[in-house]
Order: sequence, then structure tokens, then C-alpha cells
Amino acid sequence: MNVNHVNAISRATKGILTNHLGVEVTPLKASAGKGNVPSRDVAVILGIKGELSGQIICTFSSETAKKIVSVMMGGMEIQQLDEIGWSAVQEFGNWVAGTTATELSKESCIIDVTPPIVNEGESKFHSSYPYVTVPLTSIIGEIDVHIAVKEEILEAH
Repeated sequence: MNVNHVNAISRATKGILTNHLGVEVTPLKASAGKGNVPSRDVAVILGIKGELSGQIICTFSSETAKKIVSVMMGGMEIQQLDEIGWSAVQEFGNWVAGTTATELSKESCIIDVTPPIVNEGESKFHSSYPYVTVPLTSIIGEIDVHIAVKEEILEAH
């Protein structure tokens, strides 16, 4: 996996938290894995296709999800996630997707991102690609960004 691509994807998620939500973020030590992808209470899954293919899975606790939604709703206290809250979590995924595409384009890598799928409840995800996990910590909690992508050889037509 290309380290520039991993860094671009990490920058995208960190940028959303910092620029859109106003939260200081500290990346922790990245780790590599294959097979089972660790999950938490909430996962936002983004499919990637184009010059890269695979998934980006952002996982976090339900408390962190409520804090993300709270900030997105102008500081309104969120006791539990309702339909509007889940919609906001999905919109967070859209922000990550769009910013990821922009950051990767700066690395001359053009991708399309599928609309995010939001998963509630701890799950067992399995990746056919090796993945890198970049944990991001902040005052709203920790978000693990699991990056399972590979470069595609695109034929010119």
C-alpha cells in the first residue's frame, strides 16, 4: 500500500474533524493488519474505486458518534441517535469521502467514492486486502480509520 495514499486518506479524516468540527486531532501510531478489521459501536464504510479500490472504514464508539452529531448540530446535546442523528453520521461519511477524493487527487490519484454505509453495533468486518489502521484521538473521542485499498492498473481506451 502506497504510504502517500494512506497519508492522504488520514489527512482527509483529520481535516474534517479539524476544519468542519473545530476539533484538535492527534494521530496515534498506525498499525497494519489483514483479515478481521477491528470495529466499535459505529462504523462508516466508504467504498473506493478508480485508481484505487477497496474500503475506508471509520469506526468509533456511540459516545463519539453522539459528540460528532452534537458538534454538527451546533452544540445541541444528543442523548441518543435518532434518524436525524444517523443521517448526520452518514453526512460525516460524505465529508470524509469528498475530502479523501480531493486529498488523493493532490497525489495524482483519481478515485470515486460510494455513498457511505453506516453500521450500528459492533461488527466483524473482513478485508480481502491488507489494511492500515490510523487511530485519531481528540476531545470527542477516538476514531479508527481503517484503510484497505490497493492500486488498480487502469487500461487506457
